[in-house]
Amino acid sequence: MALWRTLSIPIASPHGLILSFLLLLHSAVTTTVAIRVRTIIHDPSPVKLPVFREAPAFRNGDSCGSNKDDRIHIAMTLDENYLRGTMAAVLSMLQHSTCPENLSFHFLCAHSDVKLVSSIESTFPYLNFKIYRFDSNRVRGKISKSIRQALDQPLNYARIYLADILPADVKRVLYLDSDLVVVDDIGKLWDVDMEDKVLAAPEYCHANFTVYFNDAFWSDPVLSNTFQGRNPCYFNTGVMVVDVDKWRKGGYTKKVEQWMAFHKKKRIYHLGSLPPFLLVLAGNIKPVDHRWNQHGLGGDNFEGKCRNLHPGPISLLHWSGKGKPWLRLDSRKPCVVDHLWAPYDLYRSSRHFLEE
Repeated sequence: MALWRTLSIPIASPHGLILSFLLLLHSAVTTTVAIRVRTIIHDPSPVKLPVFREAPAFRNGDSCGSNKDDRIHIAMTLDENYLRGTMAAVLSMLQHSTCPENLSFHFLCAHSDVKLVSSIESTFPYLNFKIYRFDSNRVRGKISKSIRQALDQPLNYARIYLADILPADVKRVLYLDSDLVVVDDIGKLWDVDMEDKVLAAPEYCHANFTVYFNDAFWSDPVLSNTFQGRNPCYFNTGVMVVDVDKWRKGGYTKKVEQWMAFHKKKRIYHLGSLPPFLLVLAGNIKPVDHRWNQHGLGGDNFEGKCRNLHPGPISLLHWSGKGKPWLRLDSRKPCVVDHLWAPYDLYRSSRHFLEE
């Protein structure tokens, strides 16, 4: 294993104004540079990170290739508050993958925190990963207050900038939230036929799509025609397959940013980073089987009450919503579904120390 990791740091620089039918927007161009993590001495976070048990080594099956094209690229955010969830998610993917050594993880974090790197290396000594710093200043002026503070964190918007942050040779990426576990071979989701679409995700057309935007949106004749010619359905941005090349060529980052900037002037929704994705892409994505996002297990965004599983086969369990399984388990008030997350928890609590 290499003694240092590559840390890509987006650097924003203004490049003018773009005229849209809604407003004039300020945008930015991103470049990246690489530095040695081991040389970072600044520790921006006084938070003491949890300690995790070392995960076992997972090896490829005989049918796995070893070429660059056999890589499965997975992007996730890395945050102190969700680190325990990230570790469980990574373990679940490695454990159920036919070709675990082909998984390549791209972690996006807000700080150059060497402790995060060390935590991953000590927990997963054989993991193929890189860490990229996401410049929070790129979205601070674009974020509007939503119904839950966790949704307003700049790192929650990093998924919009994947095409700018990831290396040019990454043509496709799976973006996954940290509050989930995968109970199937992630390679099956990776292999989805994107056809000509820029994004693939499970669609939920039975959901009431109108609730994701307020009356100010639907009562405006120009805004309400946004979805004309499309059949928009809700999709969850915590599980997405993204064609990075098409995203770059289509300028989708700028399209999402335009709606965020418009929302700053005229509030048209209540959630965080989801609605601008819907405005740009709803009704124009590649649908994926619902088994790949059994979402909403964290309950609603206000109280996080327990929810049951949806009927049907399951490949991915997602605790979207306020309630997180590790917090409910620690409080000794878990939901029934939280016990499905517990086997992937690598947290080394005081109880584990006593047992050893």
